[in-house]
Amino acid sequence: MVQSMLLVVIPLYALELGASPIMIGSILSVPYILPLIFAIPMGAAVTRIGGVKVIVAGGAGMTLGPLAMMLLPGYGGLVICQLLVGVAHLLMVLAAQSIIAGLGRGKALEQYFGWYATCLSGGQLVGPLWAGFMIDTDGTHSTFAVMAGVAVISVMSGFFLTGAARLGQATSKSMTGFRAQGRLLKENVGVQISIATTVAVMFAMGAYGSFLPVYLESLAISATTIGSLVSLRAFASMAIRPFMASTISLLGGRAAAMMISVGIVGLALCLTGYIENVVLLGVLAIALGIGSGISQPLSMVVLAEHVSAEQRAGALGMRLMGNRGVQFSAPLLLGLLAEFTSFSATFLFAGLVAFIWLAVICKLAPAFKSRERGQEQPVSPSND
Repeated sequence: MVQSMLLVVIPLYALELGASPIMIGSILSVPYILPLIFAIPMGAAVTRIGGVKVIVAGGAGMTLGPLAMMLLPGYGGLVICQLLVGVAHLLMVLAAQSIIAGLGRGKALEQYFGWYATCLSGGQLVGPLWAGFMIDTDGTHSTFAVMAGVAVISVMSGFFLTGAARLGQATSKSMTGFRAQGRLLKENVGVQISIATTVAVMFAMGAYGSFLPVYLESLAISATTIGSLVSLRAFASMAIRPFMASTISLLGGRAAAMMISVGIVGLALCLTGYIENVVLLGVLAIALGIGSGISQPLSMVVLAEHVSAEQRAGALGMRLMGNRGVQFSAPLLLGLLAEFTSFSATFLFAGLVAFIWLAVICKLAPAFKSRERGQEQPVSPSND
């Protein structure tokens, strides 16, 4: 929830400081610098020490980020807050995904990741609404204080995890290091299509999350309405994710679901910058939510099932490294584009990038389907 609140607060606070689009893009890229470098090593650490310690450490970092913004108002505080929150979020996501990935296979795992992603969407739904309302009523300083308080809850929740979440697993560097992940990316079509799907959608959502608040601000739309539109996308994601397993079957399987969901995201984003009507923007937000709501948890399921248990956390770290690479580069590139063109061109470009990745996914789909058929086996929701 804290990160989703920051998606509204950071761009609007930067505008208060007089930041240009390229400056806003640079600030929004800061959280992804350290995760881009350390995602794979942190994945290996999750495997060795277990999820509980990592989640608690991440929650502590998520608390310190907003506090830094309160103690050091201005650009310096923004950068420190973004760095802390970026590392903290990576730790928490890696630990949570690694724990869930070990709970089952097949449709059972699709359901587990669907519910995990539903909970994430719940935070993404409430966070922007709450942040927008607080900015309109109490200002940004009070909003940062509330975020720090919310983050404390995540620290406490880590202590209630039991079972395998508290256990580490001995593993060699040859299974979790950069070279091992490079081999997986080169040889494993399941890893390839998972990374392509997540990169396509994350680039599109990076454009949407970074520049939608600024675009709507330029249309003289209130912070509460901005937060509502951001939350509407999260609501659509949350609504589709509990039914992920049945939705994948309805769409014709995993490969078709990935292609359709990425296409929906690309098309909706291409249209966003040409729409000024709030109702129509809401329709596009719902479309983006449905597309990302299917594609992101599905890419996690595919990755988890196409690697061994020892490689899982490291592979999830590689996926997150790809995410963070896109989230780092997208605001910079798109901020530069917005500086010299328009927000319409910026959203259009991001949508076209999603379609380029869709072409890659279509090319990988036949080999992926063949591999899926080859590893089909009876599954149950029981632990491996």
